[in-house]
Amino acid sequence: MKDIVNKGIILDNSSITGNGNINYQALFENFKNYSQVSMIQILNDTSRETIDKLANIVRSTSIDQLIIAGNKPGFISGYFETAMLEAGKTVNDIKLLSFQEYGLVSQEDTAMAQALVECAVKGVSFESAALQGDLQMIPDTLVIGGGITGIQAALEMADGHVHVFLVEKSGTIGGKMATFDKTFPTLDCAACILTPKMVEVNQHPNIDLMTYSEVLDVWGVPGNYWVTVRKKARRVNLSTCIGCGSCSEKCPATAPSEFDAETCLRKAIYIPFPQAVPNKYLIDENACIYLKTGKCKACIKACPVPDCINLDEIDETVKLNVGNIIVATGFKPFDAARMPQFGYGKFPNVVTALEFERLLNAAGSTGGNIHLRSQDKKGRWVFNTESPKPSRIAIIHCVGSRDENYNKYCSRVCCMYSLKFAHLVREKLPESEIYEFYIDMRAFGKGYEEFYQRISREGVHIIRGKTAMIEPNGEVLRLRGEDVENRRLLETEVDMVVLATGLEPSEDAEKICQILGIKRSPDGWFMAMNSNTDPTGTSFGGIYIAGVCQGPKDIPDSVAQGSAAAAKVIQNIIRGKVSVGFENLTPESVLNNANELAIIS
Repeated sequence: MKDIVNKGIILDNSSITGNGNINYQALFENFKNYSQVSMIQILNDTSRETIDKLANIVRSTSIDQLIIAGNKPGFISGYFETAMLEAGKTVNDIKLLSFQEYGLVSQEDTAMAQALVECAVKGVSFESAALQGDLQMIPDTLVIGGGITGIQAALEMADGHVHVFLVEKSGTIGGKMATFDKTFPTLDCAACILTPKMVEVNQHPNIDLMTYSEVLDVWGVPGNYWVTVRKKARRVNLSTCIGCGSCSEKCPATAPSEFDAETCLRKAIYIPFPQAVPNKYLIDENACIYLKTGKCKACIKACPVPDCINLDEIDETVKLNVGNIIVATGFKPFDAARMPQFGYGKFPNVVTALEFERLLNAAGSTGGNIHLRSQDKKGRWVFNTESPKPSRIAIIHCVGSRDENYNKYCSRVCCMYSLKFAHLVREKLPESEIYEFYIDMRAFGKGYEEFYQRISREGVHIIRGKTAMIEPNGEVLRLRGEDVENRRLLETEVDMVVLATGLEPSEDAEKICQILGIKRSPDGWFMAMNSNTDPTGTSFGGIYIAGVCQGPKDIPDSVAQGSAAAAKVIQNIIRGKVSVGFENLTPESVLNNANELAIIS
């Protein structure tokens, strides 16, 4: 087949693609004198005038193929399809190259971006030119993160006779899903789905569960990684603790409960929640009186098992040798205090989504009954059953998401869990008034639109418009906002406001990035090698990402990605080899391979 020799290149550096840090001018200088390139232009903006000008150049230039390279070239490809058709070509003569799809996002990636474009100019597949061969590997695998994604990945591999180390930084596996009451759109009990999997992980002979632990360092080569893990001192013996609770009953120290989104208190020696796995106690070193003053041993005196509690226990460091690593470190919720117009942290009955989840949960501080916050004897604002119940509740969508000042992206789950909240409030407080303030309703998944329609028929006031601010008005809260569809400004008085906070990369995302070398998007999420064709792979061979650490997604998608990453690992184990990966790939090696492939073809 005759090679296409006359090419045109458009380097898309327009604002619509996010303005990456690739040096587009350097790419321009490199290709402007190529014999195979008869046209090359840099697109710096997407105004109609600029697009029309470039389209005219495409029409008047005798090119056989147009290469559009940038972060997201698909955004502008349509503008040039007509020009190519009018020039007697077809839309198949347009080649799109996405730098972002290959993790090329920084100034240091310019040389590899050049190699990517040069492969297209030579008519060679970049994937073929970038093949680096395979390395022998050992089958043991590490999973970082014990949420639903990590649990799913670990179980899939363990059932395939793979030995798995599951490392979780908190005292229990389960992650954020363990705090939920119901899941949308089926309203199934979250614990009923999750806890059997948690128990299975703990009992599986092929899984070494390491809770209250964190990864400190990773070194080695694909297929043979050495991992340093710090096992933090629980100060309670996992083997002998019977979980009786005598220690916690006598402990005089308290601290906010992380599991309950700090809506209530727990003891310094505690089990994170009743169905925790492992279902054993641990000691919070920041709250324990003995560890701060050296003067309290109430837990030891109360414990019926001799030597079960060792308040002087220290952290332990262990080394693991694994061939593959799956990262499933999840997310953190957006800090609503960053948006002072909503008064979170100032008005006690302005609550976040996770706080409301715990309020709705039967295992929460109010037994699943919705009550307003009130002050306890020490002046702390807590939920308790002695407080009155709200009669009017507002739910505000997109808090921290789809906002130029905070996070531009959609967090995907907020609309649906907000609708879930409205339904559960209607069940528990049938006479209450419920208001939902949304920007756009993102009901994108299977059964989601039907769920939205169902909630809209349950007497919920679903109002399209942004909320500008929340202010106190006596004992109630006044919301000032807009009703876009009816073209009016609104003032709504309610007793409680629920902020549908979005999702952000986890607190340790940067640390994991530095340890493993995984690249991150401008939003901070871990970047896949190719989000279309390899959504769990990374530039390092044998290292995979899954779940929300890659970007916002719901539980079904997180589970699916956990299974997908596990399948990649099992595939490597069956082959007995793992790809070297792209990280140690050099632009020179890509170009050398491309030249050889161009001659062969």
